[in-house]
Amino acid sequence: MTHIPSTHTDFVIEREFDATPEAVFMAWADPEAKRRWSDCHAEYTTGYRLDFRPLGHETHRVAYPDGRIQEIEKVFFDIAPARRIVFAYDIRLDGRRLSASLVTVEFFASQRGTRMVYTEQLAYLDGHEDRALRLRGTEEGLDKLGLELAASTSVH
Repeated sequence: MTHIPSTHTDFVIEREFDATPEAVFMAWADPEAKRRWSDCHAEYTTGYRLDFRPLGHETHRVAYPDGRIQEIEKVFFDIAPARRIVFAYDIRLDGRRLSASLVTVEFFASQRGTRMVYTEQLAYLDGHEDRALRLRGTEEGLDKLGLELAASTSVH
């Protein structure tokens, strides 16, 4: 079998939100809120669980109409309320690990409310490469986070 070397990349996404760092952090910590804004395949999701604590896990399982099964598992390493979240995650498709990532999310008070900085470092495995798709999907999720925050602040 031919050895295919891993490839590496990273990206940083910044967002400004009209909400306090505490409110933005809670949108990551609350299981129902997190699922609403982060589930990009809601119509195919067959399992979701969030245990938001250091060494806790977040799991997400998707069954696509064509029979493929995608699984994402996260492990939280550092959680500093309203300041920082550090986690690692992998993506598997039909049991084959496609990538592993380390993510740092930081929250800074700003004039508008919160400046959030999302930094992801990726290792692609065995020839898989989807940087543009991963970046677009992450940006769409963070856009949905902004909508989630707007909806929650308009209720209060």
